[in-house]
Amino acid sequence: MANEIIITICTLLLVAYVFDLTASTTKIPSVILLLGLGYLVNHAAMMFKIGIPDLSPLLPVFGTVGLILIVLEGSLELDLKESTIPIIKKSLFMAFVPMMIFAFGLGYAFHVFGGFGWRESLTNAIPFSIISSAIAIPSVSNLGQDRKSFVIYESSLSDIFGVIFFNFLVRNPEVNVASFIDFFFQIIIIFVISVLATIGLSIMLRKLKHHIKFGPILILVVLIYAVSKLYHLPGLLFIMLFGLSIGNLDKLKENKWVSRLKPLRMKREVFRFKDIVIEATFLIRVLFFLLFGFLIQTEEILNLETLKWAGAIVGAVVLLRAITLLVLRSDVLPLMFIAPRGLITILLFVLIPADEMIPFVNRSLVIQVILLSVIVMMLGLMFTKRKKTSEKIVHVFSDQGTSIENSENKGD
Repeated sequence: MANEIIITICTLLLVAYVFDLTASTTKIPSVILLLGLGYLVNHAAMMFKIGIPDLSPLLPVFGTVGLILIVLEGSLELDLKESTIPIIKKSLFMAFVPMMIFAFGLGYAFHVFGGFGWRESLTNAIPFSIISSAIAIPSVSNLGQDRKSFVIYESSLSDIFGVIFFNFLVRNPEVNVASFIDFFFQIIIIFVISVLATIGLSIMLRKLKHHIKFGPILILVVLIYAVSKLYHLPGLLFIMLFGLSIGNLDKLKENKWVSRLKPLRMKREVFRFKDIVIEATFLIRVLFFLLFGFLIQTEEILNLETLKWAGAIVGAVVLLRAITLLVLRSDVLPLMFIAPRGLITILLFVLIPADEMIPFVNRSLVIQVILLSVIVMMLGLMFTKRKKTSEKIVHVFSDQGTSIENSENKGD
């Protein structure tokens, strides 16, 4: 039996890898194919009467680890320099303002049309207001460098803002001055932790000579996030600050404290660490969406009672994004379509307190919103021509090449 399980898992992972390889050609996001594959595996198991234990408890575990790795991978890829400041400003605005408008708007709709309490309505609305970086980031690999950076920043910040907002609302039955003071101290604490942890992990990355060092560092990152969540601290903020810091140490080489880490020489180690993160992210992301697809039931997809709400939610998301992008004078196409709901929506949905759940905000609605938003994103990417960005990409690689060359010349 164990041998059959190993064969099945390896086969599914290899098929998922093929999906990833062909995504740029087919223009179909791999997440849709993964969900479909998991769904088919479930029905095949039922057809052949193969007994499979309840796997649903694994979903939050894979989801949490996947979220950590995806945000870390995205932040490691971001190149902080003066030319990226406008993109950072726009993505920061896009990650926060539309999310808040949509959350309060959808919460108001639940409150007025559903007759539910305002606080419960807002709590149930937040999971649908957050872009899934787990789906958005891998889906934009073929876009130009500027658009890709914008999506990485926006979706990662959306995850962070959304989780902080959700936790703040769930932890504070009454929102008052004391709750905001407590929230402010949480931000200060996680910032201090981020600085200290980044220094310590950077020293480990630089000093460790053992042939196994990237694995323990990655485990420590996940551990720090998990411990911070126990104390209700915004752990994703630490993940992003850590990734941005070690990924851009060479930009701070003039600082006397940073120069002690020999950032140019350390850049090689960061590249190797990033490769490990990318590989791990792929495996966890694939397992999460395969498992989610496996757990989907046909009646949940075809639930007509929630389908009208799902369509309205996705339509409102696209319309709000189009308006906001026009206000920012940014490219409307295809960015207005790149707002998938996914991993983070599922994680927050299962964390809604039982006594605050709205009856029709159920698995059917969550699944339908995820599928519709991903399909809309797929169609938007398929019918949008890519801008020429070859010169920008050449400059990016030449900058990285120069950094590596300097590192080799000054090192050892």
